[in-house]
Amino acid sequence: MKLQRYGAIAGLALAATLGLSACGSDNNGPASGASASGSAAAVDCATGTVNAQGSSAQKNAMAEWIKAYQQKCQGTTINYEPTGSGAGIQAFIAGTADFAGSDSALKPEEQPQADAKCAGGKAIHLPMVIGPVAVAYNVSGVDNLQLKPATLAKIFAGKVTKWDDAAIKADNPDAKLPSTTIQTVHRSDESGTTDNFTNYLSKTAEADWTLGKAKAWKAPGGTGAKGSDGVASRVKGADGSIGYMEWSFAENAGLKMSKIGNGNGEFAELTAEAAGKTIAGATVEGQGDDLKLKIDYNTKEAGAYPIVLATYEIVCSKGLAADKLALVKGLLGYAASAEGQNSLTDLGYAPLPETVRTKVETAVKNLS
Repeated sequence: MKLQRYGAIAGLALAATLGLSACGSDNNGPASGASASGSAAAVDCATGTVNAQGSSAQKNAMAEWIKAYQQKCQGTTINYEPTGSGAGIQAFIAGTADFAGSDSALKPEEQPQADAKCAGGKAIHLPMVIGPVAVAYNVSGVDNLQLKPATLAKIFAGKVTKWDDAAIKADNPDAKLPSTTIQTVHRSDESGTTDNFTNYLSKTAEADWTLGKAKAWKAPGGTGAKGSDGVASRVKGADGSIGYMEWSFAENAGLKMSKIGNGNGEFAELTAEAAGKTIAGATVEGQGDDLKLKIDYNTKEAGAYPIVLATYEIVCSKGLAADKLALVKGLLGYAASAEGQNSLTDLGYAPLPETVRTKVETAVKNLS
């Protein structure tokens, strides 16, 4: 299924399209915080405690959703720990997380382990937010850096080690580049952001990136840091550094971000609209309520920023503990609502296209 293009994300058009649509509710009337006129989302309120963990890329989105849900619904305790996608999946499999946040889908060997935790059901993937991956840098005197995929691959593979290397000069003919040593910063923990970034490199710069894709960083050299916030902090603190991280963390740290070469031969700036153009070419690979997305990193769409990830909530389609089900459905239902998605525009995320959002919302309603 091709996803609809949704154009400029952060603008009045989005508010008009998404903000006025209320999310579904099984309640007879609007919950606390929702007006009878439908100007705010009706929320399925529940009480109890939910524990979840995983992707640090979605930490800021999850914090926003939890805050909003708890304001509307009293008597809830919702814990989300940004331990990284790999740790979140393992916690879900171990039964210590009610759902997991992950920036990549379950591996084939992980799927049956996760399914085993879902009595009568399966572990499904619900894309909740689009997280563009920024390539942020800190190089004195250098602004408006632009990098082709091959150059980016050479930098992170350790093949290009100085900022005035010929490959970087070729991408930036008008820039005054210093001879500073390049310091690459990568995730030290297993990460869906790393999985997506290395997948992008392997799909767009195969000759220069021969390390494949994985949640664990495999390239030699560089400095590791835990979480997207850790990578952002390291880049901000060291002249000559460059790292990859989810967009919101680069913005929050005030870092400069590189323009990235796309399949159309352009250097694309990271904006919500540019990320949306890449998501417009994604396809849904899963079956039924399992909504795994496949992204075309070689998109030839004009102006498209190609490094984007879909961050998922991995949850049981059936078999959730009776004392957890209502609260998980309530929280994820709010996250998938038009109001919940629209709340992300100021946090460095690109909300889901409406065609996908409604599918996620339906899948949440079907949890049992």
